[in-house]
Amino acid sequence: MLHRRAALALPWATPFALALPALAQGWSPDRPIRAIVPFAPGGTTDVVARVFAEAAAAQLGQPLVIENRPGGAAGLVGMDLVAKAPPDGHTILIHSNAIAVVPALVARMPFDVMGDLAPLAHLGRIPQVLVVDPRLPVRSMAELLAYVRARPGQLNFASAGIGSAIHLAGEVFRSVAKLDIQPVHYRGGGPAMQAVISGEVVFTIDPVASASGHIRGGSVRAICITGPDRAPSLPEVPSATEAGLPELKVEAWVMAMAPARTPAVAVARYAEAFARAAEGAKQRLADLGVQPATVSGSAALTEFLRQDMARSVGVLREAGVQPE
Repeated sequence: MLHRRAALALPWATPFALALPALAQGWSPDRPIRAIVPFAPGGTTDVVARVFAEAAAAQLGQPLVIENRPGGAAGLVGMDLVAKAPPDGHTILIHSNAIAVVPALVARMPFDVMGDLAPLAHLGRIPQVLVVDPRLPVRSMAELLAYVRARPGQLNFASAGIGSAIHLAGEVFRSVAKLDIQPVHYRGGGPAMQAVISGEVVFTIDPVASASGHIRGGSVRAICITGPDRAPSLPEVPSATEAGLPELKVEAWVMAMAPARTPAVAVARYAEAFARAAEGAKQRLADLGVQPATVSGSAALTEFLRQDMARSVGVLREAGVQPE
């Protein structure tokens, strides 16, 4: 029943799909909701979380209070807090695709991602863009591949830290393009971008929202969107398919989750509230470079997370990353 009802709630959905599920009518929060973001303020996940918190509050009748709880590999501290919170619908997690890499980084997990957390809603997709130092003689994917392959083992790309979404994207690129190039791990996406700007590294792969200003300002050069489609906010930048590397498919995403065993009525209520919030905040999200979510319903969301985790862990294992 939960799967059927939750499947009705889809961000950016049609008016029919936004009809209030009967199951969701049976529960509402009776106090402010703790919305845990396992990263420091100001990052892409935090900004998206705040947009949804504001928009969903009107649907739920209670404020969603953002609590930033950074720490641990890929946001482990905040995840652990939610996984062990009472499953009463008053504590949720808003996380990115970094959640999928945690098993590759942590040898002794304090909780089970798939067993102790339950997806509520896929809040959106965030295209990423591969950018290079504009002083390099590289203006296309073919030129970038030729440049790196001519210098095996001599070059580096910028990561935002081991297991970060930016690191994962770089490893996917390295794998599908079969490049002999190594990551340099910086403390976040900002320093990673600065490493490209200063010429310390050849490239990085960054969310479109945070990279756009640098691209338009000329401090970096965009090679492609790391997926099959162009990004609406950077219409002049080709997709990976157009650039000649269709195997390069990697994008960030944001998902809301709750402790496992949260009542089905609360799960359905959140799914419906986030769907309506996404519709109401469509333009604000688009301005941030967030594209419509493509997965809905508890069963589909769980399978989506399971598959992304398997892929992400496999990529990092291949790159030699070992859990600690």
